[in-house]
Amino acid sequence: MTRETRNMLIGEVLGTYLITLIGTGVVATAVLTGAQVGLGQVAAVWWAGVTIAIFVSRPLGVAHLNPAVTISMATLGKFQWNLVASAILAQLAGAILAGVTVALAFGSLLDRFLASKGIPIGAPGSQVGAMVFGEYFPNPAMFGTGPDAYAVISPVGATIVEAFGTAILVFAIIRLTDPRSRVPDWLAPILIGLVVATLINLFAPLTQAAWNPARDLGPRLVAWAIGFGDVAIPGPRGELFVYIVGPVFGGIAGGLAAKALEAISARQGKEESQ
Repeated sequence: MTRETRNMLIGEVLGTYLITLIGTGVVATAVLTGAQVGLGQVAAVWWAGVTIAIFVSRPLGVAHLNPAVTISMATLGKFQWNLVASAILAQLAGAILAGVTVALAFGSLLDRFLASKGIPIGAPGSQVGAMVFGEYFPNPAMFGTGPDAYAVISPVGATIVEAFGTAILVFAIIRLTDPRSRVPDWLAPILIGLVVATLINLFAPLTQAAWNPARDLGPRLVAWAIGFGDVAIPGPRGELFVYIVGPVFGGIAGGLAAKALEAISARQGKEESQ
């Protein structure tokens, strides 16, 4: 392993840890304590988390911090396929570590929260606590977990929402980091964080807005380990599948859309120069 590859993997662990820690942490404080009022406050903390994570990890490597981004970049030839598996494992490791941190920090509050609702950990309906770690659809904090809630959005619908949101995110990442877009290096991480915050405000009521398989799977594994069992994996409605497949295919679609726009822009520039 080269030093460059090692540094890149360290950056992916660190950056994904920060994104997941800050993101799941603010969900924990919002759900378990009510410290955040409204979705906008949660989204603002996510904005900060994404921005900080990119700034911290970018000097070490590629700062993908998301398997959907890594796979889409490899599909476009912007990242080596032989490094994809190791990068994703690094991202998952960072997300698991963040999930463990959140479990240690908020475990007692989580127990009190579930006890106050009369729901044992791992029982049907305990998604209202498990959502601190992984995502569920629709958002249990807003709609609950009964049949009426499940009528809001289907597993197929949730997969489409996750694919669509991730497509927008990856498209924005590629365009914002393209030198031809003339976005300063210092500004791109801030704008990427803003894109994430905007998507959360739009779609978190439906799917909790994951857009990142590592951010979901890492803490979800921790939730399974601490007693949520089938509620965590695979999830009552197949959440494990939804939050992996949707973002991966959406990321590829967003990347291809960005590539198509690049080709159109290049063709237009060539015609104007003739």
